[in-house]
Amino acid sequence: MKILVVSGSSGGHIFPALSFLEAAKLKMPDAEALLVLPKKSLKSQICLDGFKVKYISTSEIGFNFSPQGFFSLFDFLKGFLESLFLMVEFRPDVVVGFGSIHSISLVMLAWLFRTKTLIHEQNVIPGRASGFLAKFADSVAVSFPQTRKYLDINPEKIVFSGNPIRSQLQKIDKKKALRFFGLDDDGFTLLVMGGSLGSSKINECFMSYLERPSQGKKIQVIHITGKKDFDCLAEKYKSIAANSKPFAFLKEMQYAYSACDLVICRSGAMSVSELIHFRLPAILVPYPYASAHQLENAKFLEARGSAVILKDSELNTQNLASVLSMLLKDSEKLESMRDHYDGVLVADANEILINQIT
Repeated sequence: MKILVVSGSSGGHIFPALSFLEAAKLKMPDAEALLVLPKKSLKSQICLDGFKVKYISTSEIGFNFSPQGFFSLFDFLKGFLESLFLMVEFRPDVVVGFGSIHSISLVMLAWLFRTKTLIHEQNVIPGRASGFLAKFADSVAVSFPQTRKYLDINPEKIVFSGNPIRSQLQKIDKKKALRFFGLDDDGFTLLVMGGSLGSSKINECFMSYLERPSQGKKIQVIHITGKKDFDCLAEKYKSIAANSKPFAFLKEMQYAYSACDLVICRSGAMSVSELIHFRLPAILVPYPYASAHQLENAKFLEARGSAVILKDSELNTQNLASVLSMLLKDSEKLESMRDHYDGVLVADANEILINQIT
């Protein structure tokens, strides 16, 4: 069997695609798999060893009568032709799309060639690409049960799969994880991050919080800053009393999740799915754009009592300090937030996706 997997450029699309490919290689060792990514992607930060990868030109839809609009149209048409040649050359038996505008050409070409298609939507609210492609795909896998109501297609095409989680993201003994970072066994550990590219707003607000005279309970920090802010924040941490470990990007996320007691992060689909996987209480700051997808993801955990939402427009030092102070003082509340994960439906995503294509 030949499997072509196409993904968007962000970690939220690439990581579940890689997880699926890892599982497919184990389940179907004789299958030939090809991962297709846009040329502008996180390839420098993600290990793609062991995967056959092709890069295609791509552009966001939204052409206009300007020089930039012309180049966008050119890139889109160039990417379409590259996709066409790729389909003819590779001749896949199935095309699996993991969302974003970058998957449209290949999934639509597969539909035209009558090649089996499966798309996977990571968020509660489907993105524009998934909503469009769902009408043509043979089956649509969703990560949250309530996503079904947002898809205007035959319900029999929809399957609940959950989000594929990377195989290395396994729970590690907490003391071992803390030692990995050189942190104290008995310290309260915060994990702060802003998605695959980082979040300057979260970074700035959290640093202002740490610079306050007193935060009450002593904390230690694992802070994934993103490449852009790393040098500046690493320098700032040198003058802050908190035991801290800043990183521009961290590949060993299983250690960070296993070491921490509370997470402050955006609410991208994979962040939320990984919080569920590790049963971690969180303060979620949804990214305010992208059609409010992250807000709906955050509400999924808030409704179950496992997260507190702090809207981006309300994110400031005072509000963050208020929420953190409340949680740091209430160990029973934090334990309750963990316990509420008992009611979250969890599926073996990769097994379900593989069953859909075989």
